[in-house]
Amino acid sequence: MVQFLTLDQINLTSKRVLVRVDLNVPVVEGEISDSSRISRITPTINEIIDRKGIPILISHFGRPKGKVNPAMTLYPLTAEIKNVMRNDNVYFAKDCIGPIAEEVVKNLKDGEIGLLENLRYHKGEEKNDPIFAAALAKLADIYVNDAFSASHRAHASTNKIASLLPCAAGRLMQSELEALETALEKPQRPVVAIVGGSKVSTKISVLTNLIAKMDVIVIGGGMANTFLYSMGYDMGKSLLEKDLTNVALDIIDQAKSQGCKLILPTDVIVSEEFRSEAKHKAVDVIDIPQNAMALDLGPKTIASIKQIFKDAKTVVWNGPLGAFEIKPFDIATVAIAQFVADLSEQGKLISVAGGGDTISALNKAGVEKYFSYISTAGGAFLEWLEGKPLPGVEALKNHQ
Repeated sequence: MVQFLTLDQINLTSKRVLVRVDLNVPVVEGEISDSSRISRITPTINEIIDRKGIPILISHFGRPKGKVNPAMTLYPLTAEIKNVMRNDNVYFAKDCIGPIAEEVVKNLKDGEIGLLENLRYHKGEEKNDPIFAAALAKLADIYVNDAFSASHRAHASTNKIASLLPCAAGRLMQSELEALETALEKPQRPVVAIVGGSKVSTKISVLTNLIAKMDVIVIGGGMANTFLYSMGYDMGKSLLEKDLTNVALDIIDQAKSQGCKLILPTDVIVSEEFRSEAKHKAVDVIDIPQNAMALDLGPKTIASIKQIFKDAKTVVWNGPLGAFEIKPFDIATVAIAQFVADLSEQGKLISVAGGGDTISALNKAGVEKYFSYISTAGGAFLEWLEGKPLPGVEALKNHQ
């Protein structure tokens, strides 16, 4: 069980609160194309203000590699933070440490928000440098980490600083950790994982870790082709990793020995072309044509997966089940996503999903708001699924 302090255990009155957030938002032609990362930190920031604390936001943006890069300044986000948080009192500092930052922080009053410049303008951030961490800590009375998505890195603003100030998890961090603990550490059973994507090589650690925690693992996407090939099926021209045959067989053996049921496709959608609206058909996995590719799960497999979810209590989802970006190879991903969403909305299933492609697929299916929890943490979510300790989370646990 994850042990960490939350805002509930911290006195915020008249305290300057350094809040590590993730403002690495997508920017297209100078415009923020998605401000959801700002929206998700709003509860933490507003609670600090409501409890008479003064929030000071720190974040990275892009990869400036320890140098000032005007293309990666956080300054343009000031207007969007004002808009999303409905607070015009947001004040930007042109540095995140030193006299410039100290002056801005010193002048902040109740109800105001400080935003400091890109942490990665300083080499000390990514080096987890104690001197840089001390310069950050000098700015505040309390440290709050609300950036689970950056907590898989041992950087000064996520790791070292937690030993220098009283620290706690922000509300976004808290909800992320509680959702993942609910899904992985103490789930309602039966618990099922969906693991998809194109390559087994990117999910070996995920599968190895989940086998010990799940009752059932559904394997889809291109990675299912590698498993089927390792079992002796002729996969035609399907995308697969022939050099990982032994790895796939080892995972199958591990699952058997630990009582975890692996679900692989019994039928697939095949096509000779990978393009939108290409001619396609459903075939059993034993009948894949030599000149065709398996690009999605077939209707029999979809039906069997749905049956599994009727009995399940918890699902963890990472990776699409087919080449969902192109119709008609999105059918399985959309159908299963909608089925899981319906069960979640009815209160019959706890559903936790994460990963960039997964979120895109759920958005395409129009079901993202019906899942119990969707993690936007990317790499941190994947490393959590792999069972790796996250430096930012460990710091909160170790320095209560």
